[in-house]
Amino acid sequence: MRIGVLGTGNMADALATHWVRAGHEVLLGGRDRRKARDLATRLGGGTRHGSLREAAGFGDVVLAALPYGAGAEVVAELRTPLTGKALLDCANPVGPGFRLLTEGGASAARRLADAAPGAHVVKAFNLCHEDVWRMTPPAFDGLPLAVPVCGDDPTALAHVAELVRATGCTPLTAGGLDRAGLLEATAALYIGLWVGQGADVRAMAPPLAYATGPQAA
Repeated sequence: MRIGVLGTGNMADALATHWVRAGHEVLLGGRDRRKARDLATRLGGGTRHGSLREAAGFGDVVLAALPYGAGAEVVAELRTPLTGKALLDCANPVGPGFRLLTEGGASAARRLADAAPGAHVVKAFNLCHEDVWRMTPPAFDGLPLAVPVCGDDPTALAHVAELVRATGCTPLTAGGLDRAGLLEATAALYIGLWVGQGADVRAMAPPLAYATGPQAA
């Protein structure tokens, strides 16, 4: 698969590393061509580099590895080359005090969709720190990490599911793009508990056998 990456930061690095290892073609795009070149060199595997526009036009899937505040603006500039593409959003709109910056408004993923209405936006990879995505594979207690995926277009969802599996994780269907805000709110809650309180959020959920009550065990 051909994957364009918008951005050269930690999430771009962590996810693209898996995809290059899995044999996918990757083009890294950034405003700073030097950073894009340096990251492409480090990833190896024939990874290319170029401008944001070149990355948008290259991929069957385009990863928007961009800060929440800049994502919609960048995507709006690239709406033409993004038309018909799967646009993968991994941003977390979380601000000071672990506050959800989109509260009461459209999700970060929906804002990308509004900025590039011809693209098929899919939300995924937003629930973990980038260092988790650097694990090979991300697995805990012998189980691969499950990655919730939200989107509306079947082809885009299939592409993203393939990329989830390429990281060693399991894709988890989480509904349409209208549910992306739930993933973003979950991240805000988790980050606040993890970082703010040092809590183990896994302790909030019972084993699956008890999901509908003790009688199911």
